[in-house]
Amino acid sequence: MSFDAAEVAYLRSQPLARLATLGESRQPDVVPVAFEFDGTFFWVGGVGSSVLSTRKFRNVAAGSARVALVVDDLVSIQPFVARAVRVYGVADGPVERVGMFGPGIFLRITPTVSWSWNMAGEPVGDDWYPARKCDHTAPVMYPVLQEGAASMDALGRKSPQA
Repeated sequence: MSFDAAEVAYLRSQPLARLATLGESRQPDVVPVAFEFDGTFFWVGGVGSSVLSTRKFRNVAAGSARVALVVDDLVSIQPFVARAVRVYGVADGPVERVGMFGPGIFLRITPTVSWSWNMAGEPVGDDWYPARKCDHTAPVMYPVLQEGAASMDALGRKSPQA
């Protein structure tokens, strides 16, 4: 399964998410981030090499690839209308790519499971919004062997030359 049409439309309409990573001391860290969703992957990053020194990039580089991402908004307080998508996934990178704001360095997040609430934007009733859970099938990724690389690992990173 994957995201349904309403979830994709919602994700593409929102500019801000909250990304949680796990630090070396096992302390969770959450930070607001601009993100892009291309229908398969979530992309989080920035311009310039300084993005590599941010906690999110350092945590993933240190081997804590499991992440959580929340995209939500509060449409109205009276009546109460909230919408959200929560994603658990695996991050890899850094990946150089051209994103919606131009070229940059990004983490690529592959969703593994997600939950969404109230994509229709309805006021809450007597019970909280029911969640739609989705177990995502990992996409098949074929890394491109870059010139001069002896080989690539499963995440598409160049292996050191012998």
